[in-house]
Amino acid sequence: MPKDKPEPLTQAQKEQLEAELAELEGPRRAAMVEAIATARAFGDLSENFEYHAAKNEQGLLERRITLLRDRLDRAVLVDDKPPEGGEVGVGSKVELEDEQGGKLEVEISSVGGVSPDSPVGRALMGAKAGDEVEIEAPSGAWRARILNVGR
Repeated sequence: MPKDKPEPLTQAQKEQLEAELAELEGPRRAAMVEAIATARAFGDLSENFEYHAAKNEQGLLERRITLLRDRLDRAVLVDDKPPEGGEVGVGSKVELEDEQGGKLEVEISSVGGVSPDSPVGRALMGAKAGDEVEIEAPSGAWRARILNVGR
């Protein structure tokens, strides 16, 4: 993700990322330091699987921390209220019906939902209940009708 691209988040989504970052930087980082120290005590580091596994986990943890900090630095708060006219926006919960009659509910969110930059997110942004959208997915295009837009 580009470092200069704004990250639209609702207040609740921002708080969720901040809570995850606090957990990773606090208890999880402390537990990782302890795991490395314990593994180091097992002896020769060149053949110590536990040590190498713990160092690998530490690298993954630090990478996640870096990503979260970057997202929070780029965060742009969006209004939690539904946009005027019932349009789909960040934070919207959208109920869809596909061409075969299957129903799907998605939340437009880059935190635990469908990213606004994904094929589904791009197709839904700005649409309203009753609209038909075409989703250009890597596996092929498909159409869906928006049944409901909520928060």
